[in-house]
Amino acid sequence: MKKSEFAIVVENLSFGWNPQTNILNSCNLHVPKGQFWMLLGNNGCGKSTLLRLLAGLLIPDSGTVKTEPPLGFVFQNPDHQLVMPTVAADIAFGLVEEKLNLSQVKLRVQEALTAVNLLELERRPIYALSGGQKQRIAIAGAIARHCQVLLLDEPTALLDPDTQIELVALVQKLVKERGMTALWVTHRLEELNYADGYFLLKQGEVVSQGNPQELFEKMWQ
Repeated sequence: MKKSEFAIVVENLSFGWNPQTNILNSCNLHVPKGQFWMLLGNNGCGKSTLLRLLAGLLIPDSGTVKTEPPLGFVFQNPDHQLVMPTVAADIAFGLVEEKLNLSQVKLRVQEALTAVNLLELERRPIYALSGGQKQRIAIAGAIARHCQVLLLDEPTALLDPDTQIELVALVQKLVKERGMTALWVTHRLEELNYADGYFLLKQGEVVSQGNPQELFEKMWQ
C-alpha cells in the first residue's frame, strides 16, 4: 500500500530509549485508513507512550510520526478528560475553536450523542454517568469534531466485562459506518475479535503484526 493509504504512519520512532527503560526503539507501524487496529504488549513496553507520541502529547527523540487530522484521544480514565459539568457542555467544549454558531454546535452535539446511543443523556451531569457512559461521551467528543483518527488507551480497563464488549463493539461499528481509523491499546485478547489487525509491541519495537485470527492460531499451535 502507498503511504497515502495509511491514516497512521510510524517509522523508525525512538523515545527515551536506553537498555534499562526500553521505551521505544526504531518502532514502525502503519494503520490503513478506515480500519480498526489494536496495540498489544506487556506493561511498560511503550504502548501508552506510543499513543501519546501519535497525539502530539510527547515529542519523539527521532523518527517519523504522522496521523490524518483531526485526531481524537480517549484516555483509560475518562475523568481525566471530561471537564465540563454536563454531557452536552463537555462535547460542545471541544468545538470552541471551530467558530460554529449555536445551532451548528447543538446539531454536532446531538449527532455525536446519537452515534454513541446516548442522546437521552444530553443534559445529564457528568458526575452522574457510569464509567461506560463516560467513555462513550469521550468518543462522542471526537465524533463531534469529525475526527478521522481515534486513539484509545485501554478504554475498557476500568469497566465491567459486559460494558467492555459494548464499548469495543461500538468503536468497531463507528469505524465501519463513519470511515474512521482507530488504534486501540489493550491487554484483553478477546477484544481482538472486533479488530481488523493487531500490532504486538515488545521492548519498544513492533515484533509481530497482522490479522487477529493468525495470532490466535499461533497461540494454539
